[in-house]
Amino acid sequence: MADAGLTARQLAMRVGVSNKTVERWIADDELIPHARNREDAAAALGVEAAMLWPKAIRNALRTSADQEIIGSYPYRSACPSSVWGELTRGAGRDVLFAGYTNYFLWIDQPAFAETLRRKAEAGCRVRFLLGDPDGEVTRRREEVEDVALSVSTRIRVTLEHLAKLGPAAGVEARFSDASDAMNHVSLSVFRFDDEALVTPHLARGVGHDSPLLHLRRRGPDGMFDRFAGHAEELWERGRPV
Repeated sequence: MADAGLTARQLAMRVGVSNKTVERWIADDELIPHARNREDAAAALGVEAAMLWPKAIRNALRTSADQEIIGSYPYRSACPSSVWGELTRGAGRDVLFAGYTNYFLWIDQPAFAETLRRKAEAGCRVRFLLGDPDGEVTRRREEVEDVALSVSTRIRVTLEHLAKLGPAAGVEARFSDASDAMNHVSLSVFRFDDEALVTPHLARGVGHDSPLLHLRRRGPDGMFDRFAGHAEELWERGRPV
């Protein structure tokens, strides 16, 4: 206030509150004004509201739904393979790999099939949701990507590894329904109990070139629940492999 050349009364007049209100702001560090008053006071003093009431910013961050984002990567390939491994090994109830091909998991994760077998034997539900390798959306996506290792080939690699895994109680696989194929190919959701890795696929890029979000559930109806619900809907309408 001194730097701005304002008294408490003058500041009160500019903000539209009483002189006593401003005096309480000054006397009580725990008192946080309404957001509009914070912004008006900061404008009158020529500073940022966060400088005057940093606790208000901290409180907002603690309660904001975007705090479910605990990590982000500009490329899926930038997410360390150790993160995938730790999430898979740490899950105890439900693992859902709802990528369109899930191909990279078998390449990046050592002894991945054995890890899945142990998870299932320990009572964890393990699910794979795949695109139909013979579907029309798969064919069109192959034309868009135009790479040697085609989408259908990547799906069949996953199917081959699942076949080698053999019958294992607790391991399930489905193809997404044809009506859901576009929604599936454009968004991959990998769930590990209350954490998830989510990849929204960019227009012409392959999966590893798309961004990735690491989410952790904080409460109902947050980002985790929205993406997990999307994957569950696709799973429910899918057909068994």
